[in-house]
Amino acid sequence: MMADAPIFIDPAMCRGCKKCITACPFDALYMEGKLAVVKPDECRACNACIKACPFKAITSTAKAETKKANLGDFKGIWVFAEQHHGKVQEVAYELLATGRRLAKDRGCELAAVVLGHNVKDSASHLIAAGADKVYVVDQPELAEYEANVYTDALNQLIAKYKPEVILAGATAVGRAFFAKVAVRARTGLTADCTALSIDKESHLLHQTRPAFGGNIMATIMTPNHRPQMATVRPKVFKMTPPDAKRKGETLLEALKLVTGDTRIIKAERNASNVNIAEAEIIVAGGRGLKKAENLEQLKRLADLLGGVVGVSRACVDAGWISASHQVGQTGKTVCPKIYLAFGISGAIQHLEGMRGADTIIAINNDPHAAIFNVADLGIVGDLFEILPMLIEAVEAKNNGAK
Repeated sequence: MMADAPIFIDPAMCRGCKKCITACPFDALYMEGKLAVVKPDECRACNACIKACPFKAITSTAKAETKKANLGDFKGIWVFAEQHHGKVQEVAYELLATGRRLAKDRGCELAAVVLGHNVKDSASHLIAAGADKVYVVDQPELAEYEANVYTDALNQLIAKYKPEVILAGATAVGRAFFAKVAVRARTGLTADCTALSIDKESHLLHQTRPAFGGNIMATIMTPNHRPQMATVRPKVFKMTPPDAKRKGETLLEALKLVTGDTRIIKAERNASNVNIAEAEIIVAGGRGLKKAENLEQLKRLADLLGGVVGVSRACVDAGWISASHQVGQTGKTVCPKIYLAFGISGAIQHLEGMRGADTIIAINNDPHAAIFNVADLGIVGDLFEILPMLIEAVEAKNNGAK
C-alpha cells in the first residue's frame, strides 16, 4: 500500500517547470503529463523541492494539513455533468434532482460543471433541471475525454471556487477520473452510493453504499477534508421534470490545461455494447439458462418486445455474453418499466441492480428463490417450457397487430 507523501504538490499551482525534479536528490519526483508528482515511498522530506519551486506549489504535509482545517471556506454542492459529444448524460439530471434536495437541506447553492468542447448550450438544460449556477469549460482540449486533462480542469475549478460537495455518476468516465481528482484535492471519495443525505447536526454529507458483497449498507462521512466527494450509479435516483422558467447563472471558465503525454488520435463508439441502463424493457437470464446457446431465446423475446437482454454475473463469468449486459452491484443499475427474470435466483448483488424496476416478473423452478421476494408477478415453472410459450404468444400478437 502506498504511504502518504511527506509533501503536497498543488496541481492548480504547478506549472511543470521540472525544477523540483532537478533539485530532488532522491529521485522521488516525476512528471505525469505536465504536472510534478511525488513518489511517497521514496520521498525523504528534505524539502529541497519546496525551496526550488518558483511557484510555491509545494508544501510539506504538515503545512497542507493546516490549510485543510479551514473548512468554512468550502460552500455549495456541485454536480459533474458528464456529456458525450455535447449531449449531457441522464445521470447528471438524476444527480441534479437529488442535489436540489441536498442543497435545500444544507441551505446552499447547487451548481453543475460541464467540461467539453461546443458544450455551452447545455447550460440552459442544466439550469432547467435544478442548477442555480453552471460552470462551463469549453475548450478544444476537452473535445474527447482524457483522464489527465479532465482531472486538471476539475481540480483547477475546485481550487478556485472551493465547493463543499461534488457528485458524479459512477460511469466509465466518472470512475476513471474522479478518484484522480480526489487524490489531487487530498480528500476522500465514496464510490457507488445508493443514498445521500445531509446530517442535521454536523451538516456532513452521509454517503451510503453497499459493502461486504451487499450484505450490509455502510454510511461514510468526510469530516476533516473538502470537498466531500461521491459517485452514484445511473438510475439510482429519479429525474425531475425540467422547469424551462428557472433562472440561473452561467460562468464560462478559460483554463490553462495540462495536455499530458497522451494524445487521442481517433475515438470510436463500440456499437456492439448495449446501454441497458436506459432500456425500458429488459429480458434477463441467469445461471438457470445452463448454457450460452439458450441466450438466443432471450434475445428473440427481447427483440419482439422492443427490449434488451440483461444477465446476472454468472452468465458473464461463464463467458456467455459481454459485461455490458450485466445487471447488479458489479454491473449496471437499471430501472426499466418491465424486468423479466428467467432462471435468476435473486442474489442480493443482483437485486441491488434491478429492484428499481416498475414491474418485475420472475420465472424460476425453485419456489423458494429470493427473486420472488421482490417480484410483482412470480411464475414457478420450467423456463425452457415457459419462454417458448411467451415467444409464440408475443409473435402471434405482433402478427395480429399487423
